[in-house]
Amino acid sequence: MDAVSIEEIHTIIENKQTAILYFYTPLCGTCQVAGKMLSVVELMLPQIPFLQSDLNYIPEAAELFKIESVPCLIVMVDGEMKEKIYAFQSVPYLHSIISQYC
Repeated sequence: MDAVSIEEIHTIIENKQTAILYFYTPLCGTCQVAGKMLSVVELMLPQIPFLQSDLNYIPEAAELFKIESVPCLIVMVDGEMKEKIYAFQSVPYLHSIISQYC
């Protein structure tokens, strides 16, 4: 997953792009597990850009998407937030949610 800045997030919204945005903090143990799960899903869905960011560095994203906790996964389709996921239950669960937007 490539790192994303707040400017790139605004570009995704303005250009009506589709992307998966993963927000985490490095000291969050659950975030470490969630990131590994997402890396598997990313390999299964190479047609969608998967982007990540340490929420400590872009608090504007927390405000923009009203993120309440980490890990947080935002599914953007045509520049609009379609899903906000906090519970990363399993790789098949994440794949089924994300793949419906491909």
